[in-house]
Amino acid sequence: MKAIFINQQGGPEVLTYGDLPDPVPGPGEIVVDIAAASINAADWKVRSGQGALNPKFPHVLGRDFSGTVAALGAGVTDLAIGDDVFGVCDTGQEGAYAEKIAIKAAIVAKKPAAMPHADAAAMALAGLTAIVALEDSIKLQRGETILIQGGAGGVAGFAIQLARHLGARVITTASAANHDYVRGLGAQEVIDYNAVDFTQAIKDCDAVFDTVGGDVTQRSFAVLKSGGRAAFITAGPVPPTPSRQDVISLRPDVRRDRPHLERIVELVRLGAVRPPVMQFFKLSDAAAAHRLSESRHFRGKLILTPK
Repeated sequence: MKAIFINQQGGPEVLTYGDLPDPVPGPGEIVVDIAAASINAADWKVRSGQGALNPKFPHVLGRDFSGTVAALGAGVTDLAIGDDVFGVCDTGQEGAYAEKIAIKAAIVAKKPAAMPHADAAAMALAGLTAIVALEDSIKLQRGETILIQGGAGGVAGFAIQLARHLGARVITTASAANHDYVRGLGAQEVIDYNAVDFTQAIKDCDAVFDTVGGDVTQRSFAVLKSGGRAAFITAGPVPPTPSRQDVISLRPDVRRDRPHLERIVELVRLGAVRPPVMQFFKLSDAAAAHRLSESRHFRGKLILTPK
């Protein structure tokens, strides 16, 4: 099969497009012919050596995908060859930048026929992360106010829509060029982070969901009311220590399982969320896609297609 892999960590130039052996399903696994894979910031962090994953080489990058079941391992009875599925690789594993992938059957979900493969791939990890953060960790309630940092990104864009569906008031940060986009997702107030200090513009939020990191992490605690909750997905495996003792700091446990993927399907069916804007790259052009991803100057999601 064709795949994008690395034999060492470094810049985008270490990404190699070439041939690797086709995967074989183990017990409880399936092999999926990949139709679309999503690019996430975690990918270029692993590639560059900034991520927590310590890969063995050659290492195929990529965490979420959509495609068609091509082979079944022993014991798999709830899926069939020819089923369209989407999913996210298990924690600590990758492999979606390829024509094929072997993955546990239990952590993929069936893709509705009406949902394009690119849409499913674009929403898999982003949707999973947003759902776990808002529903499981923060436990966002109707009538609460939430600040979602970095609203134009894939995870944050899904989170804006989910928060509105849950009945919350949504504030987000975005560059001026993305204000119309995030308002279209449902944000009711938008702060231009290049022109305004968000800690001076808002206060007394019930919750914060930070998808940006850096100095935004600690500054986010300042806008919470006493007893407020903040969830962080870029600050490492444990929640950051808050700068005040009357708020709660959370690190969502973004586990891989079928029920959370089926929740994405349900939200799409209800019209509560829609796929993000997408830019498409051929698998062989992964280096260009990584450069754009690493710049962070884009909306929505970047998608790789094998052909």
